[in-house]
Amino acid sequence: MSDNAIEMEGVSKRYVLGETATSTTVRDAFTSAVRRRSRPAADAASERPEVWALRDVTMEVPAGTTLGIVGRNGAGKSTLLKVLARITEPTTGVSRTRGAVGSLLEVGTGFHPELTGRENVYLNAAILGISRTQAVRSFDDIVDFAGISRFIDTPVKRYSSGMYLRLAFAVAAHVEADVLLVDEVLAVGDAEFQRRCLGKMEEIGRSGRTVVFISHNLDAVTRLCPTTLWLDAGALRAIGPTSQVVEEYLLDATDDGGARTFADDPSAAVAVRSLRVRDESGEAQGRVRRDGAVTIDVGLVVREEMRGLDVAVSVETVSGFRLIDEALSDTAPTGSLSALDAPGEYELSLTLSPLLMPGEYTLNIWVGTPYETYVWEHAAARLRLEGSHQARPDRVLHSVGTWQVGTV
Repeated sequence: MSDNAIEMEGVSKRYVLGETATSTTVRDAFTSAVRRRSRPAADAASERPEVWALRDVTMEVPAGTTLGIVGRNGAGKSTLLKVLARITEPTTGVSRTRGAVGSLLEVGTGFHPELTGRENVYLNAAILGISRTQAVRSFDDIVDFAGISRFIDTPVKRYSSGMYLRLAFAVAAHVEADVLLVDEVLAVGDAEFQRRCLGKMEEIGRSGRTVVFISHNLDAVTRLCPTTLWLDAGALRAIGPTSQVVEEYLLDATDDGGARTFADDPSAAVAVRSLRVRDESGEAQGRVRRDGAVTIDVGLVVREEMRGLDVAVSVETVSGFRLIDEALSDTAPTGSLSALDAPGEYELSLTLSPLLMPGEYTLNIWVGTPYETYVWEHAAARLRLEGSHQARPDRVLHSVGTWQVGTV
């Protein structure tokens, strides 16, 4: 018998736009018939556009592996997990997942809003295929991890999205499933809960169970997953050591030309229109000498009057570790109004001193207020610093402190 927890052979998944799910009730069958009759004659199934969410994916995941999945939005990551969870069947190919599968694909999936947290723990465990005996045995640990003991007998319709997430993750993480599938849901929780979730997944991985983890947080993927799979437009681009795959993914996803324009939604209250990286000569280029200053220009349009609007530029390593995070508000006097409160077109320039060592980095742009995010462009551009490591290749930051030498 194979030692693989997951096997996929030529798996593809097609969706036909405008196609409804197979009818399961008389009402569904009647509704589908009316829809078919109401369509124009030219709107035949063969003429409706198709979307291939997955294309010919073949892979093997040995039992006990913690596998990361990265890719842009729409790359097919969530569809892949739904196939693994047996929520949807592949159009072609074969998918095998051996053992009990626990999945956390959407916040609160399987929760009934009218039932209490206690009742939903048992309901959700049953949906995941877990016996009531096992659910009873794990109940106290689940409630303790979720941190909602005061509200465990409150209907979950009164829960915040964060409480939903904590309880849903706690159930999925504490059931003794052989394979745990986790989609990008950790972004909903606060920083402390995210750390606990990552710690729990590390613990699950060490226990010999299989974990498949989707996240745009590349630092978390690098920390948790020795092996990572990269999906691109539904196709498997690479699978291998996480550091190597993440670096290839980031370098492919970002532009190294030093200048980029963004599609602008005229209905958006705030939009980033352009990004430019300049060296000390003022030339736009993604390759800059390490010992020179780097200037980052951000073109911004503000269409509505708002208070406290802020812009931040952050610099990350290719593995997703954030090194620098500079906000416009950091330089503003305490209590002063934002320079961006009034509608208009702005160009902001941030100059970074030569602090980073040679290597590849990515730039992110954030625009928002203390209460709302309007723009988040992750890996908006690539920055390559060239120069000497001064025989210290492991050093990331070049900081020059003040030394004093005395005799004793």
